[in-house]
Amino acid sequence: MFGPEIIEVATFRGHHEAGVNDRTTSQRGQNGMLLRDNIFGSIEEDAQRRDFTINSLYYSVADFTVRDYVGGMQDLKEGLIRLIGTPETRYREDPVRMLRAVRFAAKLNMRISPETAEPIPRLATLINDVPPARLFEESLKLLQAGYGFETYNLLREYNLFQPLFPTITRYFTENGDSAMERMIAQVLKNTDTRIHNDMRVNPAFLFAAMFWYPLLETAQRITQESGLAYYDAFALAANDVLDEGCRTLAIPKRITTLVRDIWQLQLRMSRRQGKRAWKLMEHPKFRAAFDLLSLRAEVERNQELQRLAQRWGEFQVSAPPEQKDMLTGLDDEPAPRRRHRRPRKRAPRREGTA
Repeated sequence: MFGPEIIEVATFRGHHEAGVNDRTTSQRGQNGMLLRDNIFGSIEEDAQRRDFTINSLYYSVADFTVRDYVGGMQDLKEGLIRLIGTPETRYREDPVRMLRAVRFAAKLNMRISPETAEPIPRLATLINDVPPARLFEESLKLLQAGYGFETYNLLREYNLFQPLFPTITRYFTENGDSAMERMIAQVLKNTDTRIHNDMRVNPAFLFAAMFWYPLLETAQRITQESGLAYYDAFALAANDVLDEGCRTLAIPKRITTLVRDIWQLQLRMSRRQGKRAWKLMEHPKFRAAFDLLSLRAEVERNQELQRLAQRWGEFQVSAPPEQKDMLTGLDDEPAPRRRHRRPRKRAPRREGTA
């Protein structure tokens, strides 16, 4: 603790010695991934163990200088993302470094050096070895940090989008102009705009938009193969799409529940008459569902959807004030509820005791 701040302190890491097989300090998988890493060393060795040169700069409080052991300052000035060591070896140690290279390049408007970029498309499938829970956190850093659209383009360029979202990648087109691809591009641009304007975002809306067209394709296939009513096929398709998505990204249930709500509301929003319409507007995720409807109308250039979205927009304007207060904005996340604990019952004091 340093006043009101918390400063994290890490021990310097050292090199892995060849031939040493002590499972308590260092362990690698068959694919070269580091499973355990408790080798400690000097600051010079620690600098070599960092991932990128721009991340290997040390500030000394002894003489107030920046110490650079790997040429990070020069790369910083030139706007280069350069991996320390042999790129293929470093990527095999931790495949997430490929995602970090892309994320830094998009966020900092920098270029990935040629030797750092070359192995990425070849080794992109190593992402499949990363635990899904870690990939979920990485996906939020990639797509919900204010530079999602630029990051998305780089992920596709380096074949890194497929191991993260295999369900979506199957529906990519050669020209990149399908409704799904336009939807992904627009929702990421909208998300970036909201973040830059200090507005809140919710990953549930992002995933609902990104997986919408794979959901429709799956629902149509189930309807044709099983003969089920479309509403039932739609529910089964939602299960299939989310289950497959969760196998790659461990999307928490609190998010998938909201995704389902937004999807189900798309079917109900065609009914906008009488009490049903007012009841629908009371749903906690109505505004997110309306925003997805508007987004669909925009990317599909569908006049019927555009009229429906316009009528729902006018309907909201005509709603009484108490009804409007119940609507939440695009991607808005409700504030966490505070739990009030019941006061403990104190045992009666005994005579003669303190």
